[in-house]
Amino acid sequence: MVNKDQLKGKATEVKGKLTDDNTDELKGKVQQGFGDAKEKAEKKADAAAGKLNKKIDEHKE
Repeated sequence: MVNKDQLKGKATEVKGKLTDDNTDELKGKVQQGFGDAKEKAEKKADAAAGKLNKKIDEHKE
């Protein structure tokens, strides 16, 4: 799933390419990388929360 940072980064990168602005192009790539890292962290956090909830549910029974 694409998050807001990835979309904004791609838009900035494309703007940089269209206007021949290397700074905007680089900013866009960096922002996309931040979005990718953020997405991976969210997936790991969700997986950890799921495992924890499963363990808690096992102890309730």
